[in-house]
Amino acid sequence: MEVCMVTAGIISEYNPFHSGHSYHIGKTRQRLGDQCAIVCVMSGNYVQRGDLAVFNKHARAKMAILGGADLIVEMPTPYALSSAEGFAMAGVHILDSLGVCDHISFGSESGHLSELKEAAEAISSKEATEHLKEWLKKGLSYAAASQKAADAVLGSRAEILKSPNNLLGIEYLKAICRTGSSLSPMTVQRIGAAHDSDTGTSASALRKMLLSNDKPWSYMPNAVTTVCDHELTSGRGPVSMKSIEIAVLSRLREVKDFAWFPGVSEGLDHRLTRYATTEPSIGTILQKVKTKRYAMSRLRRIVLNACLGITADFTCELPPYIRVLAMNDTGRKLLGEARKKTQLPVITKPASVLRLSESSVKLFAKESEATDFYVLAYPDAGQRAGGAEWRCTPVIVNG
Repeated sequence: MEVCMVTAGIISEYNPFHSGHSYHIGKTRQRLGDQCAIVCVMSGNYVQRGDLAVFNKHARAKMAILGGADLIVEMPTPYALSSAEGFAMAGVHILDSLGVCDHISFGSESGHLSELKEAAEAISSKEATEHLKEWLKKGLSYAAASQKAADAVLGSRAEILKSPNNLLGIEYLKAICRTGSSLSPMTVQRIGAAHDSDTGTSASALRKMLLSNDKPWSYMPNAVTTVCDHELTSGRGPVSMKSIEIAVLSRLREVKDFAWFPGVSEGLDHRLTRYATTEPSIGTILQKVKTKRYAMSRLRRIVLNACLGITADFTCELPPYIRVLAMNDTGRKLLGEARKKTQLPVITKPASVLRLSESSVKLFAKESEATDFYVLAYPDAGQRAGGAEWRCTPVIVNG
Protein backbone atom coordinates (compact mmCIF):
# COMPACT_ATOMS: atom_id res chain seq x y z
CA MET A 1 0.00 0.00 0.00
CA GLU A 2 1.27 3.45 -0.86
CA VAL A 3 1.65 6.19 1.70
CA CYS A 4 -1.71 7.93 2.25
CA MET A 5 -2.08 11.23 0.47
CA VAL A 6 -3.90 12.84 3.39
CA THR A 7 -2.57 12.79 6.95
CA ALA A 8 -4.17 14.22 10.07
CA GLY A 9 -2.32 14.93 13.29
CA ILE A 10 -3.84 14.65 16.76
CA ILE A 11 -2.29 15.97 19.99
CA SER A 12 -3.23 13.58 22.76
CA GLU A 13 -2.64 11.97 26.13
CA TYR A 14 -4.77 8.81 25.91
CA ASN A 15 -4.71 8.40 29.66
CA PRO A 16 -6.09 5.79 29.05
CA PHE A 17 -7.31 5.29 25.50
CA HIS A 18 -11.08 4.78 25.35
CA SER A 19 -14.00 4.62 22.93
CA GLY A 20 -14.27 8.41 22.76
CA HIS A 21 -10.78 8.54 21.31
CA SER A 22 -11.70 5.92 18.70
CA TYR A 23 -14.77 8.03 17.92
CA HIS A 24 -12.57 11.09 17.31
CA ILE A 25 -10.21 9.15 15.04
CA GLY A 26 -13.14 7.60 13.17
CA LYS A 27 -14.87 10.94 12.62
CA THR A 28 -11.61 12.48 11.40
CA ARG A 29 -11.24 9.70 8.83
CA GLN A 30 -14.89 9.98 7.86
CA ARG A 31 -14.36 13.62 6.94
CA LEU A 32 -10.97 13.26 5.24
CA GLY A 33 -11.45 9.88 3.60
CA ASP A 34 -10.98 6.27 4.70
CA GLN A 35 -7.39 6.24 3.45
CA CYS A 36 -6.42 9.14 5.72
CA ALA A 37 -3.46 8.36 7.97
CA ILE A 38 -3.51 9.41 11.62
CA VAL A 39 -0.39 10.63 13.45
CA CYS A 40 -0.63 11.31 17.18
CA VAL A 41 1.69 13.34 19.37
CA MET A 42 1.13 11.76 22.77
CA SER A 43 2.31 12.71 26.25
CA GLY A 44 4.82 10.25 27.63
CA ASN A 45 4.84 8.94 31.20
CA TYR A 46 3.64 12.25 32.67
CA VAL A 47 0.54 14.20 31.71
CA GLN A 48 -0.46 17.84 31.50
CA ARG A 49 -2.79 17.80 34.52
CA GLY A 50 0.33 17.21 36.64
CA ASP A 51 0.26 13.47 37.28
CA LEU A 52 1.84 10.19 36.28
CA ALA A 53 0.07 8.49 33.38
CA VAL A 54 -2.02 5.51 34.49
CA PHE A 55 -0.09 3.23 32.08
CA ASN A 56 3.38 3.75 30.58
CA LYS A 57 3.80 5.49 27.26
CA HIS A 58 4.63 2.45 25.12
CA ALA A 59 1.57 0.60 26.38
CA ARG A 60 -0.67 3.63 25.74
CA ALA A 61 0.90 4.12 22.30
CA LYS A 62 0.08 0.51 21.44
CA MET A 63 -3.50 1.07 22.64
CA ALA A 64 -3.74 4.08 20.32
CA ILE A 65 -2.57 2.06 17.31
CA LEU A 66 -5.07 -0.70 18.10
CA GLY A 67 -7.71 2.02 18.52
CA GLY A 68 -7.22 3.39 15.01
CA ALA A 69 -4.07 5.54 14.85
CA ASP A 70 -1.13 4.74 12.55
CA LEU A 71 1.91 6.48 14.05
CA ILE A 72 2.51 7.67 17.62
CA VAL A 73 5.32 10.06 18.52
CA GLU A 74 6.16 11.42 21.94
CA MET A 75 5.50 14.76 23.58
CA PRO A 76 8.67 14.99 25.74
CA THR A 77 8.04 15.25 29.47
CA PRO A 78 9.10 18.91 30.00
CA TYR A 79 6.51 19.99 27.39
CA ALA A 80 3.84 17.57 28.62
CA LEU A 81 4.25 19.17 32.07
CA SER A 82 3.76 22.67 30.64
CA SER A 83 0.82 25.05 30.59
CA ALA A 84 -1.88 24.48 27.98
CA GLU A 85 -0.12 27.07 25.81
CA GLY A 86 3.25 25.32 26.04
CA PHE A 87 1.66 21.91 25.50
CA ALA A 88 -0.12 23.13 22.36
CA MET A 89 2.96 24.89 20.97
CA ALA A 90 5.11 21.78 21.35
CA GLY A 91 2.46 19.51 19.83
CA VAL A 92 1.89 21.72 16.81
CA HIS A 93 5.65 22.10 16.35
CA ILE A 94 6.20 18.33 16.31
CA LEU A 95 3.33 17.65 13.90
CA ASP A 96 4.40 20.44 11.58
CA SER A 97 8.07 19.41 11.70
CA LEU A 98 7.27 15.86 10.61
CA GLY A 99 6.55 17.29 7.19
CA VAL A 100 3.75 14.85 6.30
CA CYS A 101 0.73 16.22 8.20
CA ASP A 102 -1.91 18.14 6.26
CA HIS A 103 -4.42 18.65 9.05
CA ILE A 104 -4.65 18.86 12.82
CA SER A 105 -7.81 17.41 14.29
CA PHE A 106 -8.98 18.10 17.82
CA GLY A 107 -12.10 17.50 19.87
CA SER A 108 -14.19 20.39 21.18
CA GLU A 109 -17.48 20.91 22.93
CA SER A 110 -18.36 23.54 20.32
CA GLY A 111 -17.77 21.53 17.17
CA HIS A 112 -17.70 24.78 15.16
CA LEU A 113 -14.26 25.79 13.92
CA SER A 114 -15.39 29.31 13.02
CA GLU A 115 -16.45 30.00 16.62
CA LEU A 116 -13.15 28.72 17.96
CA LYS A 117 -11.14 30.76 15.44
CA GLU A 118 -13.05 33.91 16.37
CA ALA A 119 -12.30 33.29 20.04
CA ALA A 120 -8.62 32.57 19.34
CA GLU A 121 -8.24 35.83 17.41
CA ALA A 122 -10.13 37.83 20.04
CA ILE A 123 -8.12 36.64 23.04
CA SER A 124 -4.88 37.16 21.12
CA SER A 125 -5.74 40.80 20.45
CA LYS A 126 -4.00 43.75 22.07
CA GLU A 127 -7.23 44.72 23.84
CA ALA A 128 -7.56 41.28 25.43
CA THR A 129 -3.90 41.31 26.47
CA GLU A 130 -4.39 44.60 28.30
CA HIS A 131 -7.47 43.25 30.11
CA LEU A 132 -5.53 40.09 31.01
CA LYS A 133 -2.71 42.09 32.60
CA GLU A 134 -5.21 44.15 34.54
CA TRP A 135 -6.95 41.13 36.05
CA LEU A 136 -3.68 39.36 36.82
CA LYS A 137 -2.58 42.42 38.81
CA LYS A 138 -5.77 42.05 40.85
CA GLY A 139 -4.70 38.57 41.91
CA LEU A 140 -6.83 36.35 39.68
CA SER A 141 -5.49 33.07 38.35
CA TYR A 142 -4.38 33.02 34.72
CA ALA A 143 -7.48 31.02 33.74
CA ALA A 144 -9.85 33.38 35.56
CA ALA A 145 -8.09 36.48 34.21
CA SER A 146 -8.24 35.05 30.68
CA GLN A 147 -11.98 34.48 31.05
CA LYS A 148 -12.47 38.06 32.26
CA ALA A 149 -10.47 39.35 29.29
CA ALA A 150 -12.51 37.22 26.93
CA ASP A 151 -15.74 38.49 28.47
CA ALA A 152 -14.58 42.03 27.79
CA VAL A 153 -13.80 41.49 24.10
CA LEU A 154 -16.33 38.78 23.17
CA GLY A 155 -19.29 39.46 25.44
CA SER A 156 -21.73 36.54 25.56
CA ARG A 157 -19.68 34.66 22.96
CA ALA A 158 -16.94 34.23 25.58
CA GLU A 159 -19.02 31.36 26.99
CA ILE A 160 -17.10 29.15 24.58
CA LEU A 161 -13.99 29.47 26.74
CA LYS A 162 -15.67 27.85 29.74
CA SER A 163 -15.36 24.36 28.23
CA PRO A 164 -11.95 22.66 28.65
CA ASN A 165 -11.63 21.13 25.21
CA ASN A 166 -12.70 24.34 23.52
CA LEU A 167 -9.93 26.09 25.46
CA LEU A 168 -7.30 23.58 24.37
CA GLY A 169 -8.52 23.75 20.77
CA ILE A 170 -8.15 27.54 20.89
CA GLU A 171 -4.56 27.06 22.11
CA TYR A 172 -3.89 24.83 19.08
CA LEU A 173 -5.25 27.52 16.78
CA LYS A 174 -3.09 30.16 18.47
CA ALA A 175 -0.04 27.87 18.16
CA ILE A 176 -0.68 27.37 14.44
CA CYS A 177 -0.73 31.15 14.02
CA ARG A 178 2.36 31.80 16.14
CA THR A 179 4.50 29.12 14.51
CA GLY A 180 3.35 29.90 10.96
CA SER A 181 2.27 26.27 10.61
CA SER A 182 0.65 25.11 7.39
CA LEU A 183 -1.55 22.61 9.28
CA SER A 184 -5.23 22.95 8.39
CA PRO A 185 -7.32 22.74 11.58
CA MET A 186 -10.52 20.75 11.96
CA THR A 187 -12.60 19.94 15.01
CA VAL A 188 -14.81 17.01 15.96
CA GLN A 189 -17.59 17.76 18.40
CA ARG A 190 -17.28 15.87 21.65
CA ILE A 191 -20.45 14.12 22.71
CA GLY A 192 -21.35 14.34 26.39
CA ALA A 193 -21.95 11.68 28.99
CA ALA A 194 -25.54 11.33 27.85
CA HIS A 195 -24.21 9.71 24.69
CA ASP A 196 -21.91 7.13 26.24
CA SER A 197 -22.91 4.58 23.61
CA ASP A 198 -20.94 6.72 21.12
CA THR A 199 -17.99 7.89 23.17
CA GLY A 200 -17.77 5.96 26.42
CA THR A 201 -17.09 7.70 29.71
CA SER A 202 -14.31 10.19 30.45
CA ALA A 203 -10.64 9.30 30.86
CA SER A 204 -10.81 10.69 34.40
CA ALA A 205 -13.62 8.31 35.32
CA LEU A 206 -11.73 5.38 33.78
CA ARG A 207 -8.62 6.22 35.81
CA LYS A 208 -10.68 6.26 38.98
CA MET A 209 -12.12 2.86 38.11
CA LEU A 210 -8.69 1.40 37.37
CA LEU A 211 -7.23 2.79 40.60
CA SER A 212 -10.18 1.26 42.48
CA ASN A 213 -9.35 -2.15 40.97
CA ASP A 214 -12.32 -2.02 38.58
CA LYS A 215 -11.91 -2.93 34.92
CA PRO A 216 -13.71 -0.40 32.69
CA TRP A 217 -13.45 -2.59 29.61
CA SER A 218 -16.97 -1.78 28.39
CA TYR A 219 -15.79 1.80 27.73
CA MET A 220 -12.81 0.77 25.61
CA PRO A 221 -12.34 -0.86 22.20
CA ASN A 222 -11.89 -4.62 22.65
CA ALA A 223 -8.35 -4.67 21.26
CA VAL A 224 -7.32 -1.96 23.72
CA THR A 225 -8.60 -3.86 26.76
CA THR A 226 -6.17 -6.69 25.99
CA VAL A 227 -3.22 -4.29 26.38
CA CYS A 228 -4.66 -2.83 29.59
CA ASP A 229 -5.23 -6.27 31.05
CA HIS A 230 -1.67 -7.31 30.17
CA GLU A 231 -0.25 -4.23 31.91
CA LEU A 232 -2.32 -4.95 35.02
CA THR A 233 -1.41 -8.63 35.21
CA SER A 234 2.27 -7.78 34.57
CA GLY A 235 2.28 -5.41 37.55
CA ARG A 236 2.94 -2.25 35.51
CA GLY A 237 -0.28 -0.48 36.37
CA PRO A 238 -2.36 1.29 37.35
CA VAL A 239 0.05 4.10 38.23
CA SER A 240 -0.68 7.37 40.01
CA MET A 241 1.11 10.06 42.01
CA LYS A 242 -0.12 8.31 45.17
CA SER A 243 1.88 5.22 44.15
CA ILE A 244 5.12 7.14 44.52
CA GLU A 245 4.26 9.79 47.09
CA ILE A 246 7.07 9.08 49.56
CA ALA A 247 9.69 9.33 46.80
CA VAL A 248 8.18 12.62 45.59
CA LEU A 249 8.18 14.05 49.11
CA SER A 250 11.80 12.99 49.59
CA ARG A 251 12.87 14.87 46.47
CA LEU A 252 10.81 17.96 47.27
CA ARG A 253 12.46 18.25 50.67
CA GLU A 254 15.85 18.44 48.96
CA VAL A 255 14.89 21.35 46.69
CA LYS A 256 16.75 24.52 47.71
CA ASP A 257 15.06 27.00 45.38
CA PHE A 258 11.69 26.43 43.67
CA ALA A 259 12.10 29.60 41.61
CA TRP A 260 13.98 27.64 38.92
CA PHE A 261 10.94 25.61 37.91
CA PRO A 262 8.38 26.54 35.22
CA GLY A 263 5.15 28.07 36.46
CA VAL A 264 6.63 29.52 39.66
CA SER A 265 6.14 33.27 40.14
CA GLU A 266 5.47 36.06 42.64
CA GLY A 267 6.50 34.50 45.91
CA LEU A 268 5.13 31.05 45.18
CA ASP A 269 8.66 29.69 45.52
CA HIS A 270 8.77 30.77 49.17
CA ARG A 271 5.45 29.10 49.93
CA LEU A 272 6.61 25.90 48.27
CA THR A 273 9.91 25.92 50.14
CA ARG A 274 8.11 26.43 53.44
CA TYR A 275 5.50 23.70 53.07
CA ALA A 276 7.47 21.13 51.04
CA THR A 277 9.83 20.71 53.98
CA THR A 278 7.15 20.40 56.67
CA GLU A 279 3.98 18.81 55.30
CA PRO A 280 3.43 15.02 55.46
CA SER A 281 1.74 14.53 52.08
CA ILE A 282 1.55 15.97 48.59
CA GLY A 283 -2.11 16.77 49.16
CA THR A 284 -1.41 18.90 52.23
CA ILE A 285 1.47 20.70 50.49
CA LEU A 286 -0.85 21.62 47.62
CA GLN A 287 -3.64 22.73 49.94
CA LYS A 288 -1.26 24.94 51.97
CA VAL A 289 0.30 26.49 48.85
CA LYS A 290 -3.00 26.95 46.97
CA THR A 291 -4.37 30.45 46.52
CA LYS A 292 -7.07 31.77 44.19
CA ARG A 293 -4.33 32.83 41.80
CA TYR A 294 -3.07 29.31 41.08
CA ALA A 295 -5.01 26.43 39.56
CA MET A 296 -4.39 23.08 41.24
CA SER A 297 -3.20 21.54 37.97
CA ARG A 298 -0.52 24.24 37.72
CA LEU A 299 0.67 23.47 41.24
CA ARG A 300 0.78 19.73 40.52
CA ARG A 301 2.91 20.40 37.43
CA ILE A 302 5.29 22.52 39.50
CA VAL A 303 5.60 19.75 42.07
CA LEU A 304 6.42 17.17 39.40
CA ASN A 305 8.85 19.44 37.58
CA ALA A 306 10.63 20.12 40.88
CA CYS A 307 10.66 16.44 41.72
CA LEU A 308 12.14 15.55 38.31
CA GLY A 309 14.55 18.48 38.18
CA ILE A 310 12.92 19.95 35.08
CA THR A 311 13.93 23.60 35.19
CA ALA A 312 12.47 26.34 33.00
CA ASP A 313 15.40 26.20 30.56
CA PHE A 314 14.21 22.81 29.24
CA THR A 315 11.34 24.49 27.41
CA CYS A 316 13.05 27.70 26.31
CA GLU A 317 13.10 26.21 22.82
CA LEU A 318 10.66 23.89 21.08
CA PRO A 319 11.38 20.10 21.01
CA PRO A 320 14.63 19.38 19.13
CA TYR A 321 13.77 15.84 17.99
CA ILE A 322 10.87 13.48 17.29
CA ARG A 323 10.75 10.21 19.26
CA VAL A 324 8.68 7.39 17.75
CA LEU A 325 6.70 5.28 20.23
CA ALA A 326 4.55 2.99 18.06
CA MET A 327 3.37 2.36 14.50
CA ASN A 328 1.51 -0.04 12.25
CA ASP A 329 2.23 -0.86 8.59
CA THR A 330 0.77 2.45 7.40
CA GLY A 331 2.72 4.28 10.08
CA ARG A 332 5.96 2.64 8.93
CA LYS A 333 5.44 3.88 5.39
CA LEU A 334 4.46 7.30 6.66
CA LEU A 335 7.58 7.43 8.80
CA GLY A 336 9.69 6.61 5.75
CA GLU A 337 8.14 9.54 3.95
CA ALA A 338 8.60 11.79 7.00
CA ARG A 339 12.33 11.02 7.16
CA LYS A 340 12.67 12.62 3.71
CA LYS A 341 10.81 15.78 4.72
CA THR A 342 11.14 16.31 8.44
CA GLN A 343 12.84 19.38 9.89
CA LEU A 344 13.88 17.45 13.01
CA PRO A 345 15.87 14.26 13.68
CA VAL A 346 13.62 11.22 14.12
CA ILE A 347 14.59 8.78 16.88
CA THR A 348 13.67 5.10 16.69
CA LYS A 349 16.87 3.74 18.24
CA PRO A 350 17.64 5.49 21.54
CA ALA A 351 21.43 5.36 21.12
CA SER A 352 21.15 7.51 17.97
CA VAL A 353 20.39 10.54 20.16
CA LEU A 354 24.05 10.61 21.17
CA ARG A 355 24.89 11.83 17.66
CA LEU A 356 22.51 14.77 17.91
CA SER A 357 22.80 18.27 19.37
CA GLU A 358 23.74 19.02 22.95
CA SER A 359 20.16 20.12 23.70
CA SER A 360 18.83 16.82 22.31
CA VAL A 361 21.17 14.76 24.48
CA LYS A 362 20.25 16.85 27.53
CA LEU A 363 16.52 16.43 26.90
CA PHE A 364 16.76 12.69 26.29
CA ALA A 365 18.87 12.20 29.42
CA LYS A 366 16.21 14.02 31.43
CA GLU A 367 13.54 11.86 29.80
CA SER A 368 15.49 8.79 30.88
CA GLU A 369 15.69 10.05 34.46
CA ALA A 370 11.95 10.77 34.44
CA THR A 371 11.19 7.25 33.22
CA ASP A 372 13.45 5.72 35.87
CA PHE A 373 11.43 7.62 38.46
CA TYR A 374 8.09 6.68 36.88
CA VAL A 375 8.74 2.93 36.99
CA LEU A 376 9.18 3.12 40.77
CA ALA A 377 5.38 3.50 40.89
CA TYR A 378 4.75 0.09 39.32
CA PRO A 379 2.83 -2.24 41.67
CA ASP A 380 5.24 -5.12 40.97
CA ALA A 381 8.72 -4.38 42.37
CA GLY A 382 10.21 -6.73 39.80
CA GLN A 383 9.16 -4.35 37.01
CA ARG A 384 11.02 -1.35 38.43
CA ALA A 385 14.40 -1.81 36.74
CA GLY A 386 16.12 1.38 35.58
CA GLY A 387 17.48 2.27 32.16
CA ALA A 388 14.33 1.43 30.21
CA GLU A 389 14.48 4.61 28.13
CA TRP A 390 17.73 3.49 26.50
CA ARG A 391 16.41 0.01 25.74
CA CYS A 392 12.89 0.66 24.40
CA THR A 393 12.32 0.80 20.66
CA PRO A 394 8.98 1.54 18.97
CA VAL A 395 6.10 -0.88 19.34
CA ILE A 396 5.24 -2.41 15.96
CA VAL A 397 1.64 -3.53 15.44
CA ASN A 398 1.27 -5.68 12.34
CA GLY A 399 -1.91 -6.47 10.47
